Amino acid sequence: MRKQFWLLVVVAVMLVLGGCGKPSKEDVMKKLSAKWNETKGYELNASMEIKTGAEPRVYDVEVWHTKPEFYKVNVTQSGNEESQMIVRNEEGVFVITPSIGKTYKFQSDWPAQNSQGYLIGTLAEDMKADKAATMEEKEKEYVFETATRNNHKTLLPTQKIHIDKKTLLPSKVTIHDETGAEKIAITFAKISLGVEHKVADYKVKEMEKPKAESDQAESDDKAKEDDSANEESTGEETDYQTYYPAVNWEGTTLSDEQVMKTENGQRILMTFSGEKEYVVIQEPAAQPMNQLPVSIEGDPVDLGFAVAALTEQSIQWEVDGVAFFVASDTLSKEELLTVANSMTVTEAK
Repeated sequence: MRKQFWLLVVVAVMLVLGGCGKPSKEDVMKKLSAKWNETKGYELNASMEIKTGAEPRVYDVEVWHTKPEFYKVNVTQSGNEESQMIVRNEEGVFVITPSIGKTYKFQSDWPAQNSQGYLIGTLAEDMKADKAATMEEKEKEYVFETATRNNHKTLLPTQKIHIDKKTLLPSKVTIHDETGAEKIAITFAKISLGVEHKVADYKVKEMEKPKAESDQAESDDKAKEDDSANEESTGEETDYQTYYPAVNWEGTTLSDEQVMKTENGQRILMTFSGEKEYVVIQEPAAQPMNQLPVSIEGDPVDLGFAVAALTEQSIQWEVDGVAFFVASDTLSKEELLTVANSMTVTEAK
C-alpha cells in the first residue's frame, strides 16, 4: 500500500514538472506583452524581403518608437540610396521622400488598426486580437501563427512570428498569402528596448536641398531643354516605360488607353471595363515648388516598394520618378491594393 502511495506521488510530481516545462500560449503571450508593451521606447534594425513582384526586393528598415505615439520608420532599398520615411508625431503622420524633397502629411491614426510586421508593438496586438492564434514551441524559439490586421489582410491573411526563447524578442516575421506561400520576410538584426528619443527628434523640418543637388537640378533642367530642342528638330520623342497592372480579373479588360502631353512629359490614362472597372493614371512625378509638407487624403499604406495614400475609392503613390493614381467606384480597398502591387513594366513607348 505504501509502495503504491509513493508511486502515485512520483507520477504526480512528474506531471507537475512536465506541465511546468511546457508553457502555454497564454503564458508566453503574457510575458511578451509585459516585455514589449511596458518599454518606454525602442530602436530596431531589420531587413525586409518582398516576393510579391516578378523579382524579390530587399529593403533595410530602421525604426524608432517612443511612447506614447511617436514613430520614425526609414525604409531603404538595398544597393540603392532611394529611401522613404514614415514619421508620426504630435502634428500627424508624414511620408517623406528625401531624394525629391517631398513630404506628404496625413490625418491618420497609423499604425493603429494597420499593423506592420516591423513594429513589435503591433505584433503584440496582432497576437492578442486573434483568439484563434496558435503557438508552436521549438528548441530555441516560439512560433506564433496569427491573422494579419492591416489593409493587406485579404491578400496576405496570415503571419508567423518567430520569438527567441532567451530574449523573448522577435527574430523573424513571415507574411503569407491565402495559399500559404511566403510573400514577405522580415528578419530582425537588432532590437534595443528602453531607448527613448526626444520629441524634437520626431519633428519634420523643412528640407533644404544641398547646393550640390541644386546645381545638379539646374544641370538636369538644362539637359531637358536640350533634349526638348532635339526632339523638335528630329520629330522624335523620348522613350517612356509604361506600367500595366498584371492582375488578370476575369471579365475585365483594358478598353481604352490615351497618351497626353503635359509640362512634365506624358500622362497615360488607362480605362479598364467589365466586371471590375477602374482607371490608372501614370505620369512623371512633379518636382515640388518647395519642401513644405503637402496634405493628402487617405491613410498611409506600405506597399514595400513605396508608401501609398489609400482612400475608399483611390490609391496613389510615387516610385522611380513616376506618379501613379488608381481610382474606382466599385473596387474594394483590397482590390485597389492588388492593382497597385501588380503594376509592372510590360511595354516601352
